[in-house]
Amino acid sequence: MSKKRGPKHYRRLQKRFPKVLDAVQNLGSTVRKAGPLDNKTSELIQLGVAASLGSIGSVNSHARRALHAGASEEELQHTLLLLISTIGFPKVAAALSWVDEILDEQ
Repeated sequence: MSKKRGPKHYRRLQKRFPKVLDAVQNLGSTVRKAGPLDNKTSELIQLGVAASLGSIGSVNSHARRALHAGASEEELQHTLLLLISTIGFPKVAAALSWVDEILDEQ
């Protein structure tokens, strides 16, 4: 990932720990290329996991990446709605609000 991309906190981490962040990025890229899933599907899966963890930054990142990979607003929302029976409505509602903020930026 370019040192100019990402939120301010990510850029700070990249500046402080460039080798670590490069390794993390390389691992993510390697894992995505290791199987048959396309990038959009991979990002939607990661969006779901980020929501289940309650990680605002990861939800924001994977929502943006999924959109960039061709996901629609409805696909982002459905990905999260599918989690209601697994992680509960409050976490899904929170994640939907974070995704709405990303969609509002578009």
